[in-house]
Amino acid sequence: MLRCLRREPGFYRHTWQLALPIMLQNLITTSLGFVDTFMVGLLGQSELSAVTAANTPVYLVQVIIFGLLSGLSILVSQYWGRHDAESINRCMGVALYTGVSIAAAVAVALFLFPHWVMGLVTDNGLLIDLGAPYLRLVGISYVFNTASSVYVGMQRSTENPSMGLTVFTTSMVLNTFLNYILIFGKFGAPALGITGAAAATLAARVVEFLLTFGYALRDRRIPLQPAALLRPGTALIRDFVKYSIPVLLNDSLWGLGTTVITAIIGHMAISEEMLAAYAIMGNIEKFSTVACWGISGAAAVIIGKLIGEGASRDQVYDVGCCLLLLSLLLGFLGSACLAVLLPTVFIPYLYPLFHLADLSLRIAVTMCVVFIVIMPTKAFDITNISGILRAGGDVRMAAIIDLGSLWGVAVTTTALTALVFHAPAALVCLGIQAEGLSKMPLGIWRLRSRKWINDVTRKEAL
Repeated sequence: MLRCLRREPGFYRHTWQLALPIMLQNLITTSLGFVDTFMVGLLGQSELSAVTAANTPVYLVQVIIFGLLSGLSILVSQYWGRHDAESINRCMGVALYTGVSIAAAVAVALFLFPHWVMGLVTDNGLLIDLGAPYLRLVGISYVFNTASSVYVGMQRSTENPSMGLTVFTTSMVLNTFLNYILIFGKFGAPALGITGAAAATLAARVVEFLLTFGYALRDRRIPLQPAALLRPGTALIRDFVKYSIPVLLNDSLWGLGTTVITAIIGHMAISEEMLAAYAIMGNIEKFSTVACWGISGAAAVIIGKLIGEGASRDQVYDVGCCLLLLSLLLGFLGSACLAVLLPTVFIPYLYPLFHLADLSLRIAVTMCVVFIVIMPTKAFDITNISGILRAGGDVRMAAIIDLGSLWGVAVTTTALTALVFHAPAALVCLGIQAEGLSKMPLGIWRLRSRKWINDVTRKEAL
């Protein structure tokens, strides 16, 4: 299998040209997200736990958007292989109608019923009261973010990932600056605390949308075609439903499963301590998988374009194996780095910044140790599910592997250890990450079958 790493001249250069902007975008987003977490953490452990709980339904919206973009990339990358700009505009139209409608419906629910939504995540009255005002504003921001993300996703799938890097970097820098002003009341502004963080996010998302819209109006590489954008056509909608809706449902149910895990943690006797540690570990995990998501994004474009150009199954399979091995190697490298950083940086310097109680600190360390062990399999799974299988059009099997592992293993194990058996925190932490242990073997089995390589675009959809 290692023979597949021998590629034609220029292959790795092109792969990194696609992956690097995605990595940088994720790195900047994660870095500024960590700064946001740090700023809220300075208000106190209760405030940090409240924002973690409040972001749980918001995270579900983010995952739905990601699923929509993953589905969009399946079609767009293959149409890009055929240089079909009209069909790409039609794909964007369907994605915009779907995504903005979902985001708007969620925003209305969060604005009207924030206390009820918070009550689904935790039964801690203090956390509910602190998080409800945050939810009212932050839900609206994702209406703008969805529209921006659809266009950025299209550009990424047509080998222009640097556009998204520029837009989201500007948005996240502005978000952090406004957080500093509105959370702590700097430069004469009122100190709004958690509500200030939500207001900063909303303002940054509006600016992000305006930047994206301005770029779209000027772009000549894939110019907007209003007729195709606003009226995608029934043939294209059928293709989108067949290949994109399963991905959207997959990621929506995956996000729901992650939300359920957070809700399980939120109903533990030590919910405040667990949620605070979980928030910090979430940021560490995002930092650690930045490169993996970059390879996954590059893999989706490369595999989709190869299929669109009519490459043979053997060629596509060989490239897929190469990209998966790259991702696995990155996973082992990430584990080694975390193993060094945990005793030298995290425990003595990072964790004390958040003023964690003794129990929260022990839980945070345990979560990190579990992730160090599981990271290579997670790196493989990210590229295999979100990059290789989906780009090949095998969305149903990708969903079965993804959701079966999450709901059948992770959610079940977490619920049993946390709420039924009241097991030690270490076993609960292991349950949270347990999905990777079953997902990787299933992914390898499906990859070797080669049944995932499909031409998902149709001539009659044009």
